[in-house]
Amino acid sequence: MNRKRTAGALIAVSMLIGTAAACGGSGGSGGSGGGDSIKIGFSQVTQQSPFYVQLGEGAKQAAKKDGDELLFVDANGDVAKQNNDVQDLITRGIDVLIINPVDPKGIAPALANAKSAGIKVITVDRPVDSGAVSFVGRDNKAMGKLVGEQMVKALGKKGGKIVEIQGDAGGAVARDRSEGFHEATDAQPNISIVKGPYANYIRSQAVTAMQDLLQANPDVKAVYAHNDDMALGALQVLRENNRNDVLVAGVDGLMEAVKAIANGDQYVATALNDPITEGQLAVSTAAKAVKGDKVQSFVDAGTKVVDKANAKSLVGGTLFARKP
Repeated sequence: MNRKRTAGALIAVSMLIGTAAACGGSGGSGGSGGGDSIKIGFSQVTQQSPFYVQLGEGAKQAAKKDGDELLFVDANGDVAKQNNDVQDLITRGIDVLIINPVDPKGIAPALANAKSAGIKVITVDRPVDSGAVSFVGRDNKAMGKLVGEQMVKALGKKGGKIVEIQGDAGGAVARDRSEGFHEATDAQPNISIVKGPYANYIRSQAVTAMQDLLQANPDVKAVYAHNDDMALGALQVLRENNRNDVLVAGVDGLMEAVKAIANGDQYVATALNDPITEGQLAVSTAAKAVKGDKVQSFVDAGTKVVDKANAKSLVGGTLFARKP
């Protein structure tokens, strides 16, 4: 699956959801705002997703704007590599660490090493139970619930079977997006959910998962995936099998998904999760932490549902993703 063509196609939603202040990066904190540049380490979970590519770009943009140095490393989904990467960043003299954890529990060595070095940690997109001064992300449970409510409406009184393609095993994002969706659907007696495999937010893995799920569940009426990239993989399989009767929903606000919502009846909804703003907000929070300013334990970057009512207004409008 060609993911490069979608890497620049995520919605920038700051104007839509009122996060314009966050989009301003770290003006007034750290870097150019504080007079002295800071060295920020950013350990990314993977680059095998357009969302994560854009998340890194947002962080790089904000650091460049403030005259700060950002050392970016890619764990490529390997928690052992991520722990080693963080140790390398510490050796290179970073002032603060931003980390998107491969495994919230598996990065305990990295967090311990940062603490020993007196380096504050900001987690982004995926939280950890302890060891970070702040988590920059979104309410993933709320996003799952927003999408679930739209799916309930789309299925109507007849309801039916929904197959769920999950993100990553043990991940807080996958857990919360699942719980939120179930909160909206479990009370419906005419809806049942079959939990599918973990496809790690990667489209090609979701394609394989959906091929098996469709064979095992020919009576499926809808698919919910924990991100749009996986949902689009499921949609591909459904169309290849002439199953235009099966509804699809995801999360993240991938422009390809928004266009599918605007142009047809099969893709029902997504929830906005602008990675550019999130990356910028992570850098501004890191800069504040270095200065010793108080930072919130959870910095919410905001969200909004995309459905038939507003999808067309987003396609080709001012809210297209900023290109790297």
